[in-house]
Amino acid sequence: MAEEELPGVLILDIGGTHGVLEDLAALLKKHFRLITMKEFLENKKEMSTKIQSVFVFECRPTIDQELLESLPNLKVIGNSGVGVDHLDLKMISNFGVKVTNTPHAVADPTADIGVALMLASARRLVEGCQIAVSPDTKYFAVDWLGVEVTRATLGIIGMGSIGYKVAQRARAFDMRILYHNRNRRRKEEEEAVGARYCEKMADLLQQSDFVMVVVNLTPETRKLIGKKELGLMKPTATLINISRGAVIDQDALVEALQNKVIRAAAVDVTYPEPLPRDHPLLKLNNIIITPHIGTATVQAMRMMAEEAIANILAVLNGQPIPSEVFPK
Repeated sequence: MAEEELPGVLILDIGGTHGVLEDLAALLKKHFRLITMKEFLENKKEMSTKIQSVFVFECRPTIDQELLESLPNLKVIGNSGVGVDHLDLKMISNFGVKVTNTPHAVADPTADIGVALMLASARRLVEGCQIAVSPDTKYFAVDWLGVEVTRATLGIIGMGSIGYKVAQRARAFDMRILYHNRNRRRKEEEEAVGARYCEKMADLLQQSDFVMVVVNLTPETRKLIGKKELGLMKPTATLINISRGAVIDQDALVEALQNKVIRAAAVDVTYPEPLPRDHPLLKLNNIIITPHIGTATVQAMRMMAEEAIANILAVLNGQPIPSEVFPK
């Protein structure tokens, strides 16, 4: 197919700080004519009718009313990643535009980072590395101790596909697994990973040595974990967040970590990202913060792009859509 016949897809840019990675752009080029935001803005009249889809990579480009109004032939917004809290689904739907995401590509790497954070926090890996490489270190202290993950109790808040994969991994550590979810999993799914359902989140918080938050960000889950919830946790417990930063009340988390209400925290997400450089969370030594790298693997990036491409093509060709996201 000649390039001019390919459907136009709008992207922020190729390469650079926020653009689509070069490898992924090459994948997109097999199916679409790539139009960058700069090209679109420089030649709106011609480009606006060519664009039938938008590929959203790392929450960019921003989808607002002005953009939607300027794209008369837009049919689909293909989001790379599972979270769509940066998209106004209702507004987009009002324009008759579909939204898709990539839940299958993200589950394994995100579950991996959850377990990695749990292990790193339990065994104080980041601090340990700093001690081992510090020019000031003369000896290794014998009373420098972490805690064990094996046979500890893990409470998973949000037992969707990622939460369930966390449970599968935790089972290998002989962990006692509790979970809280809007809907209870089937009995055979619970038995397969040895997970026990807690109808009340408070029950899970009071019993768990590690609490891992794996929910979507919605109006209901915003600040799901606040001062009250942190107060219910054991003083020896660790909070792990691999969902979205705004799911935790960060001010309450700072207070809980400073006052040793809980032992530690390990988060792959914050609000905003990155945090302001003078944020109190950055000054604490009982928290590990990673730069939202849950899906930052070579394999996941490629799989997300492939999944997004399949979704976009399905919409453009009038075929069943593998992963459509509907407004609530």
